[in-house]
Amino acid sequence: MLDTILLVLQIVLVLFGAYQLFLTFFGWKLPKKKTQHPPQKSFAVLVAAHNEEEVIGALLENLKQLDYPKEMYDVFVICDNCTDSTADIVRSHGLIACERNNPNLRGKGYAIEWMLKELWKRPRSYDAVVMFDADNLVGNDYLRHMNDDLCSGSRVIQAYLDTKNPNDSWVTASYAISYYFANRFWQVPRTNLGLANYLGGTGMCFEAKLLKQIGWGATSLVEDLEFSMRCVKLGIKPTMNYYAKVYDEKPLSFRASAKQRLRWMQGHFDVCRRYLFPLLWQGIKERSWTKIDAAFYSANVYNYFFGSLLSVALWVKAVVPGGVDLNLYELAPVINVVAISIYIMLPLSLFIEKASIKTYKYLILYPIFMLSWWPITLYAFFTQNNKQWSHTKHTRVIRLEDVQSKQVS
Repeated sequence: MLDTILLVLQIVLVLFGAYQLFLTFFGWKLPKKKTQHPPQKSFAVLVAAHNEEEVIGALLENLKQLDYPKEMYDVFVICDNCTDSTADIVRSHGLIACERNNPNLRGKGYAIEWMLKELWKRPRSYDAVVMFDADNLVGNDYLRHMNDDLCSGSRVIQAYLDTKNPNDSWVTASYAISYYFANRFWQVPRTNLGLANYLGGTGMCFEAKLLKQIGWGATSLVEDLEFSMRCVKLGIKPTMNYYAKVYDEKPLSFRASAKQRLRWMQGHFDVCRRYLFPLLWQGIKERSWTKIDAAFYSANVYNYFFGSLLSVALWVKAVVPGGVDLNLYELAPVINVVAISIYIMLPLSLFIEKASIKTYKYLILYPIFMLSWWPITLYAFFTQNNKQWSHTKHTRVIRLEDVQSKQVS
């Protein structure tokens, strides 16, 4: 019985890996740029902030200088349960600070839900709502790209997510490597194949009419994934704009990274539990590849979970010969080939995404980062009912011109 279960797990892992490898073949060609339109859409730019006095100034300066008519966008900073001077800094820049104090409902999802209700009460209406985190930096042409996409029919849009501090430590470099791979070989293939893209928590744009129609409702620990799944379930395809760049700060230390990733995985288990089978069933009934793909995407957390268990079992069998007789080797070579093939895509993604030469050296330590997902995922599985949001502290003050000058060099 145990052998049968292990064999089924190996088959599932091979299928998941093979499917991801299949998608990568559609990531080599960049998507076409959308037709350019004159500025037509007005934007409410929301910035989620919790005690971000150290970094928010750089983003506010950045947002005030976007290449878009100033009268067509307003910046609102959600000062969520702040106990520092975040709100004062926002006002000193002449922007709108919206202070929320609710210690019982903590987290970005709740803050966004509150802010949208406040936004709909205001006398001015907007065509779209854009969301950033306080530690971000934004390409100057971001709103122009969002305007083009909205005019072309997109209703939910995700920008290209980059890392603003990729070479601060081996941890930030590992995040950067993951982002380069995900942008090019997860998001671009889905764009080229006409599937749904997935929101990344920041750099997101939403048609205001859609938000009013279906509400926000995404208050899990991974509100971005949750809203993505809601959209696909309702027949709405989030799209990605490869050319609109947003730079996100990543934790410097492994400890801070592990804490952040634990929160992500706890949220992923929650979302998977609620959306995997409904989306899969809908996709099969409607013969919708988009919904089946979304179901598979939500199940990635279990791919990590069972992959961790199976890998540990393989190691135990290798280290303890003559111990428990587990039938583990039927598909192990196939699993290894798929895993190695995907790993080879990492330096390729760095090359075609024109990453800094300095980032390449961190490929040596990247397997350690990936292996660390195993204990994090296992712990998240047993604590997935924990809905307690945890804040990632940001301290790295970098301006857009610094990021762009490093990329050019």
